[in-house]
Amino acid sequence: MTVEARDGSARAGTITTGRGAIPTPVFMPVGTRAAVKTLDTADLEQLDPPIVLGNTYHLMERPGAELIADRGGLHRFMSWSGHLLTDSGGYQIFSLEPKITERGATFRSVYDGSYVELTPERSVAVQQLLGADIAMVLDVCTALPAGREQLREALELTLRWAERSKAAHDHSDQAQFGIVQGGVEPDLRAESAERTVAIGFDGYAVGGLSVGEGREVMVPALTAATAMLPADRPRYFMGLGDPIGLVEAVHAGIDMFDCVLPTRLARHGTALTTGGRLNLGNRRFADDDRPIDPDFVHPLSGRYSRAYVRHLIATGEPTAGRIITLHNLAWLGDLTRRIRSSIIDGRFERFREEIWSIWKPGEFRPES
Repeated sequence: MTVEARDGSARAGTITTGRGAIPTPVFMPVGTRAAVKTLDTADLEQLDPPIVLGNTYHLMERPGAELIADRGGLHRFMSWSGHLLTDSGGYQIFSLEPKITERGATFRSVYDGSYVELTPERSVAVQQLLGADIAMVLDVCTALPAGREQLREALELTLRWAERSKAAHDHSDQAQFGIVQGGVEPDLRAESAERTVAIGFDGYAVGGLSVGEGREVMVPALTAATAMLPADRPRYFMGLGDPIGLVEAVHAGIDMFDCVLPTRLARHGTALTTGGRLNLGNRRFADDDRPIDPDFVHPLSGRYSRAYVRHLIATGEPTAGRIITLHNLAWLGDLTRRIRSSIIDGRFERFREEIWSIWKPGEFRPES
């Protein structure tokens, strides 16, 4: 990664792969099952995100990594020529109440209830079959709050799994990122980061934050981790997508983000706008002829009035979710571009203050 500008700890840079360049900071739309919900690849091409995220666990379950590989890999399968990052399946370890052993994690399939085993080696093999540009190691994400002993155990197991993941990874054209754990304990975060860097990866992610904890404990833990990460490697915060969260993470030195927040909000009628969060199902928008965000009129969604979108919501038309999804992803993409410009121009702190003045800190519950 090349860092082109800094404003404090905030970075504007470029991640270069065999597929091309990714300007940072960057937000990655989540395409869990090889599709961003309500959108198709033509939509993505018009939105033009530099990189999209796919889910290893769901894709290995349905339709299967081997089936995708037989059809030329995930890029060809979903007809997407841009960058792809696949997570490791680690979030399923967090969310599906698994049995965790030294070997790996066993949990019930969300599709048919059968038992699924995911090991570091299998996660690597699946992601190599999928052919993602960036693959994540398998980690242990601990629910918060958690005691230090539990966090220590998860940290140590994550490190041992990281070593196994690196040993199993043999695709030189696929980058592999390590993951830092340690809960909200700054000293554990710093230790995890230092030891993960010692293993040696192409980039580093901070996992296990933004899972319900307050920002007052999240930010110190994040800052402790990023302080130990090399400047010439990408830094990725997993599962963060609200505007204040983004500027605070960038302030701590983060380059990459993903979150289901913009698409989930859209399916419930909520838009992200320059003036804040907007619930378009509200009756007061029934005769509002303005676009969703008069200060950000995107070609894919700006043609529709608030009144029209409110009508679609009120009548249960799924087109409402599609229109707002297009808007929200375009809006977040524009937000990250504005963050990048503010860093390059040396006015990031002023931009950060503007975001805080518009968005209420407690408006979004952290989610992945």
